[in-house]
Parts: sequence; C-alpha cells; structure tokens
Amino acid sequence: MAKKMSFEDALGRLNEIVKRLEDGDVPLEESMKLYEEGMRLGTLCKGIVREAEQRMKRLTEEIAEQGGEGEE
Repeated sequence: MAKKMSFEDALGRLNEIVKRLEDGDVPLEESMKLYEEGMRLGTLCKGIVREAEQRMKRLTEEIAEQGGEGEE
C-alpha cells in the first residue's frame, strides 16, 4: 500500500472481501489472496483504532491535569 488507507476505506474493502468469501463462489487461489488482503486490512484497522484510543486517552489525561479547564 503506497498511500495509507483511511479507516473507512479499509473497513469498506474488508467488508467487500468478507461478502465475496461468504458467497462461496470464488476459486480457491483467489480466496487465498482475498483472505491475505483481509488479514492485512484487519491489522490496519486495529492499528488505526488503537492510535485513536491512545490519542483520546492522552487528551483526557491532559484535560484532567488542567483541572477540566474549558468545560462548561
């Protein structure tokens, strides 16, 4: 992947792959390639979610350290 995919694009492609594999009309070799791509996309999605969780945790901690300044 030359360009980093967005979470939404990766998840959309992953859903397409799952649907094709569930339909069961894909030849074995193509199924294997789709499975491999799906695993990579799943890992990418998990990484993006993990990054977002870490950012949210840092922001929450920063706000707590400031005594909740900026809250109404």
